[in-house]
Amino acid sequence: MSALLAIATLPGASSAALAQVLNPADRNALVRQNELQVLENRLRRQQYQQQQQQFRAQDREIAPSQRPDVQQMRPTCQLQRSGSRFISTCR
Repeated sequence: MSALLAIATLPGASSAALAQVLNPADRNALVRQNELQVLENRLRRQQYQQQQQQFRAQDREIAPSQRPDVQQMRPTCQLQRSGSRFISTCR
């Protein structure tokens, strides 16, 4: 048991080295725990993706109707004669 604790507390101890020290029952429990973690991560990923799809659908519904009417500013341009040419001055 002390060997197990020594390996588990070493930084960078690989799970393969830990699996070699564990007895078969503990190894099976560890495998099941890892599989459960993988399934939970997969479920969280799917839930996140579904939530993002719902948010995008809501944005598509809301966006066109809530766009404010914004007046466009037209530049005030004046043509000025400069020699034989005209120069446009816009503000």
